[in-house]
Amino acid sequence: NRICLMNKSIVFFFIYLNIIMGNDFDIQFRMARNNVDQIKKAITETPKDQLEGMTWLVTNMQEEDLRTLSADFLLTNCKMAYDVWENNQWGKKIPEDIFLNFLLPYANLNERRDNWRKDFKNRFLPIIQNSNSLYEAAALLNQNIYDEVGVIYSTDRPKADQSPYESIEAGMASCTGLSILLIDACRSVGIPARFVGTPLWYNNSGNHSWVEIWDDGWHFTGAAEPIGDKLNEVWFLDLASNAVEGDMTYGIFAATWGKTDIYFPMNWLPDVKIYNAIDVTTRYKIHKVETVLVPIRIRALDPSGERCEVKVTVIGEDNNIMEGLSRDKTCDANDHLTFMLPKGKTFKVRSKEVEKMIKVVNEQLIDLKL
Repeated sequence: NRICLMNKSIVFFFIYLNIIMGNDFDIQFRMARNNVDQIKKAITETPKDQLEGMTWLVTNMQEEDLRTLSADFLLTNCKMAYDVWENNQWGKKIPEDIFLNFLLPYANLNERRDNWRKDFKNRFLPIIQNSNSLYEAAALLNQNIYDEVGVIYSTDRPKADQSPYESIEAGMASCTGLSILLIDACRSVGIPARFVGTPLWYNNSGNHSWVEIWDDGWHFTGAAEPIGDKLNEVWFLDLASNAVEGDMTYGIFAATWGKTDIYFPMNWLPDVKIYNAIDVTTRYKIHKVETVLVPIRIRALDPSGERCEVKVTVIGEDNNIMEGLSRDKTCDANDHLTFMLPKGKTFKVRSKEVEKMIKVVNEQLIDLKL
């Protein structure tokens, strides 16, 4: 009799879920195929106060996840996400829709699914436990976690779309892997965060990925590129301000868990169009300042062709002098020493034994070969 009652309870439970979730839930069960028992187990064993999150998570899961993830993986992720949402000093200010989309998910895009929540919470909570805001906590994580886990920026990384532990195992990552690592670190301690990027800058100089964190609105930062304790200050702001809204090549997009009308354009997998996105280009347009100044970017190369850090001097027609340091190979490949120079003027660019004369017409990248 007890078994019959349990079976009836399960049947009524799924009838209730199907009423709430509609056909989408049936679709997810069918996509799970041989893994459907694990998905159903995750739902039936979720505490009632977390059930909305679990059903929402499952309803929006990618097909590959439905076929492969275990109930234990999903239950642990859900429990820890709710725990950090409900039991930290900022939880009450985080709306439910922000929690569901940008704190609860166990992944960002197509990266390998790592079970990072418990480990990352233990590692990173001490770093931010005395922070006064989500903003301050995110800035602290960006300053500290990469040294903590021993990961540096490098284009020699095994692949672009590394999971957190793949980056830690390699000891290196490019902007995509670094961003995924920071986002998961943020989520592990209760900071809503999301993956943001552009497939290509407006001037075709390259692509980039970075991070947005939520604190009464969205703020942005370059992963492993902290500017002290500040967010919203990045080297690529001028590039981002020229992005093209609605353009799947030159726009700026934020990854989101919930279903949307557009996909996230992943330049490392350009033919994959199944991950959801929001076009956030207009958020970066507000930082654009109309000016007659033109960005001139400087790259210094050593005899082997590697980027290196040297002092660069720019001298104008009126003998006005500007100076700065070129970026070395530890910086993002698209991060260059940049001078905003007036259009139509001529300048002398000098570093060590190298000297070039340039006339400012359009933005350009100048190589100083040492």
